[in-house]
Amino acid sequence: MSSEPVRILVTGATGFVGGALLRALRCRPGAEARGIGRRRVPDGDIASIDLCRPVTATFATEFRPDVIVHAAARASQWGSRAQFEAQNVDATANVLDLARRTGLPRIVYVSSSSVFYRPADQYDITEETPIGPDYLNDYARTKHAGELLVREYPGEWVIARPRAVFGPGDTTLLPRIIAAAAAGRLPFIGDAAAPAVGDLIYIDTLVDQLIAAALRPGLSGTCVNLTNGEPVPLMPTIGRILAELDLPAPTRYIGRGTALGLAAAAETVWRLGRLRGEPPLTRYAVWLLASSKTFDVSNAERLFGAPSVSMDDALARTIAAVRSDARATR
Repeated sequence: MSSEPVRILVTGATGFVGGALLRALRCRPGAEARGIGRRRVPDGDIASIDLCRPVTATFATEFRPDVIVHAAARASQWGSRAQFEAQNVDATANVLDLARRTGLPRIVYVSSSSVFYRPADQYDITEETPIGPDYLNDYARTKHAGELLVREYPGEWVIARPRAVFGPGDTTLLPRIIAAAAAGRLPFIGDAAAPAVGDLIYIDTLVDQLIAAALRPGLSGTCVNLTNGEPVPLMPTIGRILAELDLPAPTRYIGRGTALGLAAAAETVWRLGRLRGEPPLTRYAVWLLASSKTFDVSNAERLFGAPSVSMDDALARTIAAVRSDARATR
């Protein structure tokens, strides 16, 4: 057996998922990990590279990876079509071009469960559930476009589709909810008597599964849905988190149809007015909070085993981390 370390390149290394993955790989014996990030950070192993443009030959020859985990993306519910095309499609094409010039390393593409979403409740989604031709937003559409590029790659590839990643270091999902609750702008969306249920995935569980996807032999050509395998009632779970953080829980109730109308109006105002930032509510967010989305993850459990962290432990760890961050910023 070779004693050489496995060289792993992580894109999106200054983001939530890529950053957590890079930190875990640095602690793993037998792995040599480096990263690419959009932001410039004081870390000699993370190169600041805009993946929307072709990666230079110099970088390609400096570190010839055995595996590339492509976690970089515009992981947002809002933005222009051009932004999503550049950051999710063009960037993936450039990563694959880099891979072709560096010996065809294995590609692990971090896609999204949103490629499956329909404007309806969906239960027990599997890897065989039809995708497209319509999508809830440009994020889902361009993540699937990236998948199609990966499928044409001549080397080994794995497509991972995580659902609603959360945990310490999250910069999108929970921070948005906390900010809205703190400002008194978070309503209960949907049917309070029968709230939507959905799968989530804790960051440590996802990192463990991505490492397995990167290192385990015999996975080429695999597409796998990744969740914690424990669907939760969404709005009540948000209420529990807020209560434990001493933040106001939602008291106003808005039905799904009403919320979709309000979101459509907000999106129109933002687009026509070319306003900065995101609307206070989007139709995509309504469908995430007020429609059930559950997954059959038997394939992931067969490949990677049971999730490494239960949902109860994951929620407890997340709440503790938010409390600790709040104390540190006082």
